[in-house]
Amino acid sequence: MPTSSASAETCARPSATPPALPHEARVLSTAAPAMSSIPAPAATAEALRAPRAYGNETHVESIETHHSWVFLTDSFAYKLKKPKRTAAFDYTTLEARRQACETELRLNRRLAPSTYLAVVPVSCDAGALRVEGSGAVVDWLVKMRRLPRDWMLDALIRRQAVSVHQVEELSRLLSRFYHAAAHAGLDGADYRQRIEAEVVSKSRSLAHPRYGLELALVRSVSSQLTRWLERQSDLLLARAPLVVEAHGDLRPEHICLEGAPVVIDCLDFDRDLRLLDPVSELAFLALECGRLGSPWIGAQLLASHGRESGDFAPETLSTFYRSYHGLVRAALAVWHLDEPGQPVEAWRARARAYLELADQAP
Repeated sequence: MPTSSASAETCARPSATPPALPHEARVLSTAAPAMSSIPAPAATAEALRAPRAYGNETHVESIETHHSWVFLTDSFAYKLKKPKRTAAFDYTTLEARRQACETELRLNRRLAPSTYLAVVPVSCDAGALRVEGSGAVVDWLVKMRRLPRDWMLDALIRRQAVSVHQVEELSRLLSRFYHAAAHAGLDGADYRQRIEAEVVSKSRSLAHPRYGLELALVRSVSSQLTRWLERQSDLLLARAPLVVEAHGDLRPEHICLEGAPVVIDCLDFDRDLRLLDPVSELAFLALECGRLGSPWIGAQLLASHGRESGDFAPETLSTFYRSYHGLVRAALAVWHLDEPGQPVEAWRARARAYLELADQAP
């Protein structure tokens, strides 16, 4: 990854005539002019790839996502937020990123209290960037206990190593979580309209010629969901009081089944996207488990949730939610084609796979 004008190894020093800065650094400088010695976040990310930034660590693995850089040491994971601005959030200032880290820590401790450890600084110590140092704060990180990759649910599914007991334990954890979660207080009509609007907008997006998807498949999924909304409106309206502030991104790769189950990486930047009917969120997880080849996991989770919570939702509802999330995930997948350098066929195939899973009469 290219670095900014600030060195990846040392902290930038203020000068009487500052050099021209790249966009990221200009944003920081404008937001906090007194922090002119702060390197751009891209340079901070480069420095955090070096073991010396962590003291005694000997190896660091880095992963870049849309919104963050993640650095994996032997024992810990550290997340650095990118200085991005979207319709949902603005992380272009140091203080905004600190607050975002605090929010991520608080929300994820709901399902992973022993995994999310602290918000820690990256500081400039004796001219070098250090994690949890004592110098001037350059940026903020979410510090987490590193989870074993082989025990994540997606890895277990691929090895066909998931047990019924593990699924029951996960269901119990999630049912307790939903029982304790804050209720959204949504009106039934608003809830239905919100889902209907998503079906319309995602269907329209997926049908755009630039994505090269089969129009008949997109229309089949869209029409099935629309018919269900017309015929089963009362059933959906009745779910509105059950909508809670849920996880928001309940995928197999976010679930660790080593010992007691742990669920990480909730959708922390937009509360509206976390407001879900528990059955809807479990149906989303069922969709993802089915895509990986283990549909029995989703079926068992939904059945177990009914026993745990007393919420025995009809199968037509969970099937509708599963198809609905398939449509949404197809759109999210195909939108990667709007970004340069993406593997076009891989994302198109992913979108098509979601649509095929969604293409069943709810």
